[in-house]
Amino acid sequence: MSFQTTRRDFIKKSTIAGAGFLCVAGSTAKVARASALESLAIAGIGVGGKGSSDIQQAGLYGKVVALCDIDRNTLEGQAKNFAETNPKLYTDYRELYAEMMDKIDAVVVSTPDHTHTCITAEALKAGKHAYVQKPLTRTIGEARYLGYLARKYGVCTQMGNQGSTLDSMRRCVAQIKAGVIGEILAVHIWTNRPIWAQGPDRDMTLAKFKGQLADETDDPEEIEELYEEKVAQVQKAQERIDWNSWIGCAPMREYWPGLYHDFQWRGWWDFGTGSLGDMACHTANMPYGACDLKFPTEVVAESSGHDYNSFPASSKIWFQFPATDNRDAIEVTWFDARTRPDAKIFEEYAIENPTDSGAIIIGSKGCAYSPDDYAQRYELRAKGGAKIDEIEGVEWRKAPEDQHSGNFDARNKLEWVTAIKENDPSICWSNFPDFAGPLTETILLGNLAVYAAAEEGKRGETIKWNAKKLEVTNLDELKTPGVAELVRPEYENGYEKIDWSFIDETL
Repeated sequence: MSFQTTRRDFIKKSTIAGAGFLCVAGSTAKVARASALESLAIAGIGVGGKGSSDIQQAGLYGKVVALCDIDRNTLEGQAKNFAETNPKLYTDYRELYAEMMDKIDAVVVSTPDHTHTCITAEALKAGKHAYVQKPLTRTIGEARYLGYLARKYGVCTQMGNQGSTLDSMRRCVAQIKAGVIGEILAVHIWTNRPIWAQGPDRDMTLAKFKGQLADETDDPEEIEELYEEKVAQVQKAQERIDWNSWIGCAPMREYWPGLYHDFQWRGWWDFGTGSLGDMACHTANMPYGACDLKFPTEVVAESSGHDYNSFPASSKIWFQFPATDNRDAIEVTWFDARTRPDAKIFEEYAIENPTDSGAIIIGSKGCAYSPDDYAQRYELRAKGGAKIDEIEGVEWRKAPEDQHSGNFDARNKLEWVTAIKENDPSICWSNFPDFAGPLTETILLGNLAVYAAAEEGKRGETIKWNAKKLEVTNLDELKTPGVAELVRPEYENGYEKIDWSFIDETL
């Protein structure tokens, strides 16, 4: 590897004394280079949207030598931010790897969910460190797979649930684990997502468009004229887009302007993970860590209805978790589309004007309420609303800090590169094997329940789950088609398929 900076240089130049020590934090700067880490060669894959800030923040701590994006406008625009390093540009990550794999040390992956695993797995197998956006993967089995590879190849990994590096989030987790609200009884999590289109019958093709024209007019010349105009519009929109690379390992479908790229992909089963995948890695992050929400045994949902193609406009999900050494069995409830838990829950603890996104953990002594997605703020309250004092002396691991980490998103990258420098993957709170992978598995199990709740307003089929074996134990009893594919997907278009025998090594 080209990453040769010594630990002494690192400490001297970046003011980081290692994970767990408090250093001076400052305001977030514009894209700049931390000289001690310039020899860390980084490739950014998916550099628009959230990927824009991801690669720019990673560039604070290394040298960006390659950029990849299927949208050439995005790619060329982002390249201007790294003119000093003159990164090589690609629209297909496979070409980047073929030419640059021996020249990079780490990848930052911020593509649509369905391509996370293909892109990241190849990098991990080559011994490259990886920072990957949330949710880690589109399906449950892929999350286990990336965790397995990260451990096997000993690389440093971090998922982009940036609230993980907040002092408030870590302190809240430690307090709840220490028993500040007593025995855990229930957890409720809610979000304002989706903020993109979801619901049945949303797909569009040129053939479907022509059929709609025929329903609107009997004039064949008008139909043909409007159709040809639309064909030209679709072709024009694709001129700067590598659509085959965008589809990647998913089933091929026609490009349609604005329907998938560059943001609406979240609402499609083939490409995204809906509201749950978008926000639960943030909003459920604190409850997951505090309440040990691994290995659920059952999940069921109800929804506004879907067609197995696009996610429903809204859903509610109930997870059942077995007892652990630290708590009894509990139920966790997820709400989306700006719905919230029963108002009586908030009234019981005198919580006024609950937010559109947040979480509340109910304990035998009181509750922990976070009114935001990242646990930037939290309140400990007894019934009636009285404040519960935190337990003194409870220790918690602090994330590293520097002049950029006043922005907790940048701090998440700092923790990742600190782990790389120290050659210690465990420094990353949201590393794939220990945290991000299991968290993603839990979250995406909820999508199995949503998939099995296609009928509007009706509770769907219950999914019974063996988490360790990654198996739906009642699969033969389910009437819902395609559930197994959301556990262990089969890749298309020539992409390397996953050998699922690795699961036996993780049991």
